[in-house]
Amino acid sequence: MTVATSYRASKFAQLAGVTVRALHHYDRLGLLKPERTSSGYRVYRQADLGRLEQIIALKFIGVPLRHIKSLLKGDAIELSNALSSQLRALEEKRRLLDRTIDAIRDAHAGLLQGGRPESSALKRIIEVIEMQNNADWITKYFREEVREKVEIRSRAWTPQLQASAEQDWSDLFRDTEAALHEDPADPRAQALVGRMEDLIRALTGDDQELVHGVKAMYSDRANWPAGFRARMERFTDERIWAFFRAGIAARAKPITDLNNKSQPKHNKAT
Repeated sequence: MTVATSYRASKFAQLAGVTVRALHHYDRLGLLKPERTSSGYRVYRQADLGRLEQIIALKFIGVPLRHIKSLLKGDAIELSNALSSQLRALEEKRRLLDRTIDAIRDAHAGLLQGGRPESSALKRIIEVIEMQNNADWITKYFREEVREKVEIRSRAWTPQLQASAEQDWSDLFRDTEAALHEDPADPRAQALVGRMEDLIRALTGDDQELVHGVKAMYSDRANWPAGFRARMERFTDERIWAFFRAGIAARAKPITDLNNKSQPKHNKAT
């Protein structure tokens, strides 16, 4: 049986299991450039099928189309690094999905034992699902080369740690609200600023690239998902953040007046 060595777009799309529109899109992006007949029709060959399979595979595991072109042009090391990055991202999603399954399994076990699931079990389901959704959304605030650090830290960030962190921030905001009338340079105010900095360090590991991403996320509050915004609204009181900024600024002020006052003034001879 003779196998055709070239295909028009419709036949090639059927053979590859994609749409003609997708082929046209890949052509426009320069990902898959077929030959053209004298009348302008696209003609695909067997080698194009192999390249298309590579494109589909990389797209399937989450590599953006804009990156696939450079990966297919690059060497094996570049492609290997990209695959490793996607593998880590997928493993992180699986880890979060496993937590969700465990939480649902625990709630279901409570029902099978003849009772109603405890509210804590249902709350845990919500928490782990929110963590999974937030993990996908929050990464957009970090540069691509920093996202691996975000993934590494998120692997150790459990619902229990999240609850503890929220409690620590709640306590800090409560204490700071009671101290808003105080001078930000006073010791008590400086202690509150120190607690705020400690909580940020606990979240970011004092990595300035991660700190920058967290600040970018905070400044984009208008575009937070509704669920995340509702949960974090209590930590967006601008009076308190202004107090923290004033405390940091007060700490940075040089102390020169005391030295000037301690020096006797010398009048010029007349």
